[in-house]
Amino acid sequence: MSGLLATATAAKSGSTVTAIVNGTETVVQVARDLTVAAGDVLLVERIGSQWFAVIRAFAAAAPPVEEQVRPPDPKPAVVTGTLVVSPVETRSYRPSYGWRTDNDDVYQGQYGGWGNHTGAVFYGSKPRSLSGATVTDAKIRVKRLSAGTYAAQSTTLRLVTQATRPGGAPSLGSSTSGPSLAVGSTSTFTIPDSWAQAMVNGTAGGLAIYDSGGSPYVRLAGRGSWSPAFTLTISWRRG
Repeated sequence: MSGLLATATAAKSGSTVTAIVNGTETVVQVARDLTVAAGDVLLVERIGSQWFAVIRAFAAAAPPVEEQVRPPDPKPAVVTGTLVVSPVETRSYRPSYGWRTDNDDVYQGQYGGWGNHTGAVFYGSKPRSLSGATVTDAKIRVKRLSAGTYAAQSTTLRLVTQATRPGGAPSLGSSTSGPSLAVGSTSTFTIPDSWAQAMVNGTAGGLAIYDSGGSPYVRLAGRGSWSPAFTLTISWRRG
């Protein structure tokens, strides 16, 4: 049991006694069956805002104890780790046609008159298992498939509110420059820490590629085409 030694300045009265605790005369609650006389040395514990006398120390009254200061609690250890999150779904949406069902690749832009794609990735609830942690780094794996110009083409990356695919269009939030890849290339791409933090906090749930002008036309691999597609690796710390 941890605690401090205190010296009673009077006999127990009712359920309390006055005692010198850390150099200050203090009213201390006394255990029901504990008899206390002036000069007794008591082992006291603080619970909430009150001190409680637990036992008497020594066989008889001893000289007043010197002020004792409880050492400060040690700083909590900093814990770090990495969480790997695979998408629960990858898919692409077009306003006039809804979600594509012929494949689960992630498209940006439009080809011919078939509508402008929003390629979306949903991460489900797993990022929220880090609730309370601080994100220090976040990366995704991407691969470009054949479609559009062979040379590297830019994408616009968007944060998505939903963690699973909605019935209609996904809700798009913040934007940033996305991966720029030639056909057949793969890359590990860093996303903003704040985006991954939003997923951890539960205010966002996925990513998308979308250009409001419909160009360039880019097709990134979904889970069905390439198993590591859009795997999210979150580095985090606590403490």
